[in-house]
Amino acid sequence: MKNHILITSRLKLVPFTVEDEALFLSLNQDAFIRKYLWDDEVISQETSAEILRENQSLFKANGYGLWKIMPLESEKVIGYAGLWYFFGEPQPQLIYTLLKSYTKRGYATEAGKTVIRYAFENLGFTYLIAATDESHMASQAVAKRL
Repeated sequence: MKNHILITSRLKLVPFTVEDEALFLSLNQDAFIRKYLWDDEVISQETSAEILRENQSLFKANGYGLWKIMPLESEKVIGYAGLWYFFGEPQPQLIYTLLKSYTKRGYATEAGKTVIRYAFENLGFTYLIAATDESHMASQAVAKRL
């Protein structure tokens, strides 16, 4: 999956692997991420592992999935973005989430633009959907900018 690494002026997006299970679980159990992405439900280790197995399959078969978001100057994972299936739709949707302390810096917009560009230029998508929680105004603002 090395060829699926995406670089921006400030960020590096690297595909999650099954070896990232503890990290992925930790991100999704974060109160801020959990509130909007998981409707405040605490996901299990089994769910986390299942998502990462599916992620690995999606990258192998289709060239997309979930990418870790990291500042270029660091190996710290501050959130994730990608293309993921929701609600039985025929095409994946754009997804992005950040730890609260990394919001309001333009990272979600930057990562989202990069994933969108990749979807259209590399994967041949003709459209892309992004859904947000009605109460998550910041996420809606990002979606509108994108």
